[in-house]
Amino acid sequence: MDSHRLLNHLVTAVLVINHDLKLLYANTAAEQLFKISNNRLFEHALTEHYLSLGMDPQLWRNAIQKNQGLTVNTVSLTTLDGKQHTLDISLSPIEEEQGCALLELRLVDQQQRIHQQLSQDAQQQAAQFLVRNLAHEIKNPLAGIRGAAQLLSRELLNTDHNDFTDLIIEQSDRLRNLVDRLLGPQRPTAHGMFNIHEIIQKVLSLITITLPENIQIKQDYDPSIPNLKMDPEQLQQALLNIVQNAIQALENKGGNIEIQTRTQHQITIGTQRHKLVLALSITDTGPGINPDLIDTLFYPMVTDKAQGSGLGLSIAHNVARLHGGRIDCHSTTAGTQFTLLLPVTHQSKN
Repeated sequence: MDSHRLLNHLVTAVLVINHDLKLLYANTAAEQLFKISNNRLFEHALTEHYLSLGMDPQLWRNAIQKNQGLTVNTVSLTTLDGKQHTLDISLSPIEEEQGCALLELRLVDQQQRIHQQLSQDAQQQAAQFLVRNLAHEIKNPLAGIRGAAQLLSRELLNTDHNDFTDLIIEQSDRLRNLVDRLLGPQRPTAHGMFNIHEIIQKVLSLITITLPENIQIKQDYDPSIPNLKMDPEQLQQALLNIVQNAIQALENKGGNIEIQTRTQHQITIGTQRHKLVLALSITDTGPGINPDLIDTLFYPMVTDKAQGSGLGLSIAHNVARLHGGRIDCHSTTAGTQFTLLLPVTHQSKN
């Protein structure tokens, strides 16, 4: 069995370095961590592939020269793309290769993220359960009010009063639509194989007509991404909700929205690890999200907008869940990024 292929299935970044910290080997997880291809990793020393590291790399050199092992826990790492990670680091000398060592970089923040996701999913599903029960309780009397208003309008002798019954019917319909949105998709629907970029283009065609002139949309796609198993209408609605949020964040001062598609390897969603996932990022240059809302951002009825319903992100999160995926959010005062992760399943050939 090919050992290289086995190492590429690990979620731990595995590298082989020499006493000059030059890379001799890197598995797929290492490429994913540093966001650098294998060929480029080998061009420079390991210290050139990150912005900062919470330990002195001289410790590695000393350990390799003395043919000793080294373990350092909870080390902070900032990669070249500005993302921060927490690592457990182990260095083991390779007896067969003098002056070389096996370096393992184990992501601790991934475990924290998995725990956080499971906790948030459980809390959100509990919140949705309460909201849906409430929505069902509202729909029954609402239908009665609307029906009574229709009957009353037919019996009124003075047609001038029909304005009042029309108002009751109109507002009842508005509340019914809100309740229907609250209920949202509740279970998986029939999925087919579709191209994610076609879904994105449909979303952009919907928002381009009313897009303010001071907002520009940039697109950065990976054309090699295969078709995904999905409900295209549900996914289109989820993406539309996220893009509209980005537009609203930029309404006052304008700015840029970038939509990017990439693939990621060995990603855990919930409790399941996937060899390959789609990472669809929607990034705006707005003022960021109120930090007080971050932990409850995907809950129904949570919003920091005066005219917002607080349903858009909740629906998007639920659609991602029904597709076996998740949505991550990273927000600072310089902008907000939502990343939709969806498993890529390879179709068997007949």
